[in-house]
Amino acid sequence: MSEEPENIMLVYLRRLDAKMDAMAETLLDHGRRLSSLELQVGNLHVDFAGQSARLDRMDQRLDRIEKRLDLLPAQIGVE
Repeated sequence: MSEEPENIMLVYLRRLDAKMDAMAETLLDHGRRLSSLELQVGNLHVDFAGQSARLDRMDQRLDRIEKRLDLLPAQIGVE
């Protein structure tokens, strides 16, 4: 006697369930990767802000040096 065939609806539901599990795992992975990228971009913003502050301090120092030496900034385009 042969076994009764498996319900076709159950087969499709199991396949659909497996695909949904794979999609959920992929979505979680993408979420983790996006969080990592956001953190790295935030760190870059902090680094750029630090560089900007350093450049501002260097500009102030150059201004003080020019004043001490009685130097005038070069005038571009004037002859």
